[in-house]
Amino acid sequence: MSGISFTGIGSGLPVNDIVNGLVDAEKAPFEQRTNVQRTNLDTSISAVGALKSELDKLQSSLENLTSSDNFQKRSISGGDDFIDVTSDKTAQTGSFDIQVNNLAAAHKVISSTFTNEETLGAGTISMATSDGNSTFDVDISDTDTLKDIRDKINNADDNDSTTATIITDADGAQRLVMSAKETGIDNALKISVSGASGRLAELDKDNADPATKLTELTQARDASITVDGTINLTSSTNEFKNAIQGVTIDVKKAHDVDDDTSSIAVSENNNIIKDTLTKFVAAYNAYNDIADEIGKSGGEGETGGILSGDSMLRSLNSGLRNFISSPYDTSDGGTLTLGQLGVTTDRYGELSFDDDLLNEQLERDPDAVQSFFLGSDANPGFAVKFDQRLESYTQSDGLLDGRVDSYNNQLKDLDESVEDFNTKMDRLEARLFSQYNAMDSLVAGLNASSSGALAQLQNVPNYGNNR
Repeated sequence: MSGISFTGIGSGLPVNDIVNGLVDAEKAPFEQRTNVQRTNLDTSISAVGALKSELDKLQSSLENLTSSDNFQKRSISGGDDFIDVTSDKTAQTGSFDIQVNNLAAAHKVISSTFTNEETLGAGTISMATSDGNSTFDVDISDTDTLKDIRDKINNADDNDSTTATIITDADGAQRLVMSAKETGIDNALKISVSGASGRLAELDKDNADPATKLTELTQARDASITVDGTINLTSSTNEFKNAIQGVTIDVKKAHDVDDDTSSIAVSENNNIIKDTLTKFVAAYNAYNDIADEIGKSGGEGETGGILSGDSMLRSLNSGLRNFISSPYDTSDGGTLTLGQLGVTTDRYGELSFDDDLLNEQLERDPDAVQSFFLGSDANPGFAVKFDQRLESYTQSDGLLDGRVDSYNNQLKDLDESVEDFNTKMDRLEARLFSQYNAMDSLVAGLNASSSGALAQLQNVPNYGNNR
């Protein structure tokens, strides 16, 4: 609009008001229509966003039932001061009494005493474990002290079995301590010295001199347990894995003669299926409420939902309801439905869950329940198919994102239409002002001519005289 104010100086007409009124009358229908369109598009975007949010939650609620790791799980009890226990799905249900006889120990030996700067002579120290799986040699020069020998053992490239350290007593005398890095009899240290000169031979484990031979501080020992009072089991570590199928026992302390044995019990744990179905039912009902609200038909005296009659929403709802009611093949050659597992639908599409029916099916055939949810690669089960269906809507650039993009494109087109219309209105306003200003000038000219003519007439002699 022009910034100049026109008042109808020549004609006395309110030109500004007339032009604004005509322009506003032209704008009103268009602005009303575009405002309604913009509101509907904004509301539609919000509705689709709410729908996607609920579908994301619904998809997440079923996540635990799309992996075989979450079926036929086991619970184990019985951890105490003596043992820790865990189990996997291969464990068989039952109970066991465990007595810890002793823990595993790492082999440790100590040398006779040496002075701080004493050299032991040249030679080669050979280190090995009892099972022969770890061996390495250390070459010692005739200038090496006990500290040098310690460092050469610890820094040897092939050393994955032995740790060497020095203990110094109150008188300054030093002793070399060599410890196995791993517990168990198979990891006991075998130490020999070849080509020795001087006192280096004292580090040979088979040195026969009682005054200088290596002293065993800790004997290599396997952990030992007794199961149900009759079965003795050993382990090079303090872990017994699959000594009982699917059960791992970590021993922490040996039982004394007066201690009660540790009792463990393995039981089925299908709580994850129950918990997941409970969450699924709640998530589906929340989605159903949103879908009903935005997709409802407008009856007498009622306003329809923003996506009333929308084909995408109808297809989505129909597909999900079909999944919920359809039977799925099971591992025993039969079929199961979600209703047989306790999830039923009322006439309004709301789900409810009776876990007693689920428990009956799990007790009767847990494999059938697992195959109902998972199926196979060639024939997916309920949870897998349902997840795949939702993924096509919720994934990035999926159907719902595509719908939002369409709405945003319509908003962009609407903005361009408004811009074009405003340009058109500016031209209309300019044209009307031009026309009314021309009229105003014409009237002003006519008024001036009339006033001049009257003035001349008044100067005519006897003008106005009856004669």
